[in-house]
Amino acid sequence: MLVQINPINPQPRLIAKAVQILKDGGIIAYPTDTIYGIGCDIMNKKAIEKVYRLMRRDQNKPFSFICSDLTNISQYAKVSNYAYKTMRRLLPGPYTFILEGSKMVPKIMLTKRKTAGIRVPDHKICIKLVEDLGNPIISTSASHSEGEVFDNPSLLHDHFGAAIDMVIDGGPVSGEPSSVISLINDMPEILRVGSGDVSLFE
Repeated sequence: MLVQINPINPQPRLIAKAVQILKDGGIIAYPTDTIYGIGCDIMNKKAIEKVYRLMRRDQNKPFSFICSDLTNISQYAKVSNYAYKTMRRLLPGPYTFILEGSKMVPKIMLTKRKTAGIRVPDHKICIKLVEDLGNPIISTSASHSEGEVFDNPSLLHDHFGAAIDMVIDGGPVSGEPSSVISLINDMPEILRVGSGDVSLFE
């Protein structure tokens, strides 16, 4: 199912439809401020396992997930004063921050070091999905097995077919992945340079 949702004013009825799919353990594709993501409800282990199979990803490599704001992040990660101030300057925006996960995060979503990748994209559709669902949604780039990223929702829909329950067409996205910054132990480390400015951490 390919559904067009307005990226500036997401239609509540269509968001509700997507949220119901997530609550039922379904998988959706959605736009972010960087690329199209594929995800499900972070609290649904079966749905997460489906996404692992779909993306042919090793379960030792957890997906990152989307929170709606900084308060929401503090439920799912241990946020120091330094991390809070840093994220407050940059979020919402095209960054993935690596933080130590809290007990709220399912084990399948944590690395062996108990860390998690967390995003708050500057995009109303995914923020609204998280707010209305009441849980974060997992986020992995919508890509071919060769690693090439889909920036066109119609092609994404054609490629994955019935394996994805809903593809949200929220218009064009930048096509460049987020910058990934580790804030573990208040020692910032740039793990990937993407569309977010990382000069603050150099």
